[in-house]
Amino acid sequence: MIDLSYYRGKKVFITGHNGFTGAWLCHVLLYAGSEATGYSLENQALQDSLFLQTGLENNVHTITGDIREKEKLIKAVKEAKPDIVFHLAAQPLVRLSYREPVETYEVNVMGAVNALEAVRRSPSVQSVVNVTTDKVYENKEWHWGYRENENLCGLDPYSNSKSCSELATYSYRKSFFPTGKPPAVSTARSGNVLGGGDYAEDRLIPDCVRAAKTGKEIALRNPHPVRPYLYILDCIAGYLMLAEKQHANISLAGEYNFGPEEENCVASGTLAQFFCDAWGENMRWVTESEENAPREANFLKLDSTKAKTTLGWKPFLGVKAAIEKVVEYEKCRSDFERTSCIERQIKEYFG
Repeated sequence: MIDLSYYRGKKVFITGHNGFTGAWLCHVLLYAGSEATGYSLENQALQDSLFLQTGLENNVHTITGDIREKEKLIKAVKEAKPDIVFHLAAQPLVRLSYREPVETYEVNVMGAVNALEAVRRSPSVQSVVNVTTDKVYENKEWHWGYRENENLCGLDPYSNSKSCSELATYSYRKSFFPTGKPPAVSTARSGNVLGGGDYAEDRLIPDCVRAAKTGKEIALRNPHPVRPYLYILDCIAGYLMLAEKQHANISLAGEYNFGPEEENCVASGTLAQFFCDAWGENMRWVTESEENAPREANFLKLDSTKAKTTLGWKPFLGVKAAIEKVVEYEKCRSDFERTSCIERQIKEYFG
């Protein structure tokens, strides 16, 4: 589906590179032969992170900084002279956004604006992908996928701040980057990504992993909401294809959904059962209701027709196979085994 030779020798700048998706992206870029520079908060790279577990701190040039520090970010991008920029830095948690709404908007909106401003002042940049979320849409609880031209209006502070990031990206593209001239700037909308090394708070599979490793039952707040689940390398392949193809043809720049096939939009309880089956050891899940829990959408699905027809992208791994990949990684007993597992999964996927 994608020839990684395009990325050989390319200079790539990644904000939020030591987060879950950022670390996987770094691994793929290193496999492709890219020169990667990352910009992230130091306290995001905790000892139980994929970034540190798999030795990326030794292989990726890291600049420690806050995405809200505009001048520092501009200086970092200018000095790195990247060909491509992936903006991933974010406050990514819905429930935390209810507790810290102001910080969520500062990071997710002004952080994106600062990244775009850094691009505007860096003539080396040819292609930009701002990664947002599948939750940017006004959720009407309908049973068909949202398309890129649907109304943007996330409900909770996290989702809404990402809707604002989308609007800011649109404005910068129309206001500061003339049609037909680089950089090509797009947004990528995906969510509920499955892969080894995700330990975020209040996410279903990380919660499953924590329960399994401590010998506890998996506690689900609500087993019924349906979400689109996508394997991490399917997701990253989409981002890489978008950055490459819009560089070759700037008219392709725009907004893109990257979501799974219909059969991989499953309920939380179904996903938890897939995990229990893959993990074994008599794992089971139970429902534990929570009083005054923040509102959650019951149904969410993306229509990825545009990415399929325009970029030639499609997801390869189904949700059960993706869960098996997660379990394969999480059952590794050492950092050496974890690194080898990541490298093996990348080689299996990209060839």
